[in-house]
Amino acid sequence: MTREFTIGKTVIPPGSRVTLDVPVTHLHTHTPITMPVHVVHGKRDGPRVFVSAAVHGDEINGVEIIRRLLRRPDLQKIRGTLIAVPIVNVFGFLQHSRYLPDRRDLNRSFPGSQRGSLAARLANLFMSEIVTHCTHGIDLHTAAVHRINLPQIRINIDDPESKRLARAFGTPVIINADVREGSLREAASANGIPTLLYEAGEALRFDEVAIRAGLRGIVNVLRELDMLPRRKIKKKRTPARSVVARSTYWLRAPEAGILRALTDLGARVKAKDVLGIVSDPFGERDAEVRSPVSGIVIGRALIPLVNEGEALFHIARFGDIDRAVGRVEKFQSEQQQAIESDADQSIV
Repeated sequence: MTREFTIGKTVIPPGSRVTLDVPVTHLHTHTPITMPVHVVHGKRDGPRVFVSAAVHGDEINGVEIIRRLLRRPDLQKIRGTLIAVPIVNVFGFLQHSRYLPDRRDLNRSFPGSQRGSLAARLANLFMSEIVTHCTHGIDLHTAAVHRINLPQIRINIDDPESKRLARAFGTPVIINADVREGSLREAASANGIPTLLYEAGEALRFDEVAIRAGLRGIVNVLRELDMLPRRKIKKKRTPARSVVARSTYWLRAPEAGILRALTDLGARVKAKDVLGIVSDPFGERDAEVRSPVSGIVIGRALIPLVNEGEALFHIARFGDIDRAVGRVEKFQSEQQQAIESDADQSIV
């Protein structure tokens, strides 16, 4: 039997679900701002996992992922505790903005402090009320505005627990990525809490593939941690394994102009391939965007108006490129088939 669980002044008994509002601050109008939290506290003891979204306020795919997660009936059988925080950066979410009102990036402000900037105080609140109660974490993100990301998990591949859970999550690509200073992942790791960073889709848009892959991945992780019952498999089959990229490369605009992208997300590219062309408005000058490396496009710019040096294509590099291409193609095919054959299940 597990013990009661407390966030702020709210006591959550075993075997219960509670939605609560963690006080953050007040607006100029004296209107209170709170951080919404939903806790599913199982009767049996087990891991305690936080799932967070909208740390960047304009990255909204994770909000929908968490909504669908919380509607799953198998959460009634959960072992341990799930803490779901769909909107961490409430200020940015209300303003359709990545940032807080003072233009600070919350994901560069952890672990924060009680007497610092608004970002530092919110980061400190999230760490003290949510993260430090947990054994594991999953932080949901999208690409920055006007960009899109292939579903991917970013971890320190040398951490065995992170690697185990990243494999279970099941994205086609795992990126070996150093932690960013001031990020939630860095602060959680410093507290001994392995945290997966899920990147997929674009800002301010719902992406059905990204949402489905994220929901399935979280459920896979909860099953791997024995928090949810494992799925009964009728046929014995070998699941497709994620492919690890140990390095990535951003291909940037050679000059300012209008980009005509010739390469799609998830495409295989070879060194010296032309991925796009940057032209002036009259078509008098064309600059080819050639890749210096071989790999797979895991992110790309969406807006065709580019400045010199702007990031255009994000390329992941692999030891076994054929295997990586096969994994990405299989993932894309499975997702498209699922959407076409079960359109109604996209809204659960």
